[in-house]
Amino acid sequence: QVQLVESGGGLVQAGGSLRLSCAASGRTFSSYAMGWFRQAPGKEREFVAAITRSGATTNYAESVKGRFTISRDNAKNTVYLQMNSLKPEDTAVYYCAAAAAWNYCSGYRCYDSGNYDYRGQGTQVTVSS
Repeated sequence: QVQLVESGGGLVQAGGSLRLSCAASGRTFSSYAMGWFRQAPGKEREFVAAITRSGATTNYAESVKGRFTISRDNAKNTVYLQMNSLKPEDTAVYYCAAAAAWNYCSGYRCYDSGNYDYRGQGTQVTVSS
């Protein structure tokens, strides 16, 4: 069992930056591929970024590529999402998720939240114009 707790959300002006953190419980954090998803009101949950167990390989949605960076610190059981050049359309609740059964994003499996085993409660990010 893994518990995930996100933090770092808030209100920021367009063009600003935020760094989200996701702290995981347990001693097996390095056994999980991790992902970030977001969901805006009235919209479906969408993939943002994913990272392999070692942190060596990352994947990004086209909408955030070049602006967001996912990273992890396995010694601290934490995955991060650095968000730069934020836009109003980035406004959403951001969730982190953990996957035990796979590592690499083969066949875009990291894009589907159903392929993850655990998910946090989320943190709100609001970008004002």
